[in-house]
Amino acid sequence: MTFTAEFFTFLTFTAVIMVHHCKAALPPPTELSYEWVDAFTVNVTWKKPSGLQHEKVWYKYCLALDLPQSCVCVNSRNFSATLLTQETGSGNWTYFVWTVEDCNSPNESTKVPKIIRTPKPRAEVKDIKCIITGTREMNCSWIPGNPANTPLKLSYRICGCTTELIKPLRECDPYVGAGRHWCYLTADGVKNDTCVSFETDTGMSTLQIAPMIDPPVFIIGEEEGDTLKLSWVHPKIGVNCIWIYTVCYKKCSHSEECHDYTTQGEPVFIPYDKSCRYEFSSSVKTDRYCKTVFSERGKVVSIGTNEPADETLTVISIVLPVILSVCIFLSCYCFRRHSAIICPVIPDPSAIFKEMMMNGNKELKTTVGSLYTPVPEPIESCKVDLVTDNLVVPLNS
Repeated sequence: MTFTAEFFTFLTFTAVIMVHHCKAALPPPTELSYEWVDAFTVNVTWKKPSGLQHEKVWYKYCLALDLPQSCVCVNSRNFSATLLTQETGSGNWTYFVWTVEDCNSPNESTKVPKIIRTPKPRAEVKDIKCIITGTREMNCSWIPGNPANTPLKLSYRICGCTTELIKPLRECDPYVGAGRHWCYLTADGVKNDTCVSFETDTGMSTLQIAPMIDPPVFIIGEEEGDTLKLSWVHPKIGVNCIWIYTVCYKKCSHSEECHDYTTQGEPVFIPYDKSCRYEFSSSVKTDRYCKTVFSERGKVVSIGTNEPADETLTVISIVLPVILSVCIFLSCYCFRRHSAIICPVIPDPSAIFKEMMMNGNKELKTTVGSLYTPVPEPIESCKVDLVTDNLVVPLNS
């Protein structure tokens, strides 16, 4: 019994070691290669690792090792992916592929990297705008990053890497106007995601269009007390979507402030100061439950005027105390400087009389000598002529 138990233990231990050795020795995939199916889709393939006993082999591939949720487990030796230069800002991606025992097993091989490059270097394209028209198609415009690389060839299709979507691309003939390049895309910008390729002789850029609509029609309603009524004309698309309106405004000399309002057509009210001029601009976007559609900010709409009353009161409240303080200071200074004139010292009459009595005639003489002496007036001499008695004055009879 002892020998049998020891032999059984030895076999079990050996089996565990062999199983552990087999699990730790999973070989990695080999001869990784890739091929671009079109401007947006790449197909990556590899060969089955040698030395595996079981027929069914599982693989994992991942674009970002720091994001485990982006890893995919497959039992085929290839995968297809949509790669856009807009997402990385370059034309290079690195995929990692490795062998696993099964999708949930920690037993795996070393990770094999594969660098994927676009057929052409990345071409820079600036300020891309695609406006959804009334027929739900898109009118796109952009500015080439390098005018020397124009003309650009524009191709597009619905985004995706399935067989139904990967088909010959539609092409568009761009034209130039108002300093921008324009092209009309006959694709439903509301229903589907559209991928676009901008290609020149030396470069290529790919991206997914972010559809836009024209800025909402903004209506400033009547004043209601200290509030102002605002409303918008709802977009014709996305009837079942919730639209978020962003209102930005400046009043008087205050800095701009923005607020978001979620509305199904009912107006909103904001505080209103009648003494200020308001300048409004508005934009709109869908909420996170609908496909992303947005607009730029519309033209500025103004209401009211800046009344000077508040500014005058401000000036008065600042300048008047300053002037008053200066006046008080000058008054105190002048009063102190000329106090002898403004408030002369008046002698006490009783003190003067007492001194006169004590000093006697001496003081009196001094006082009399100091009294006012009138200046004699000049007297003109007068000469009188005497009239004699012989002088007869004739009388008229």
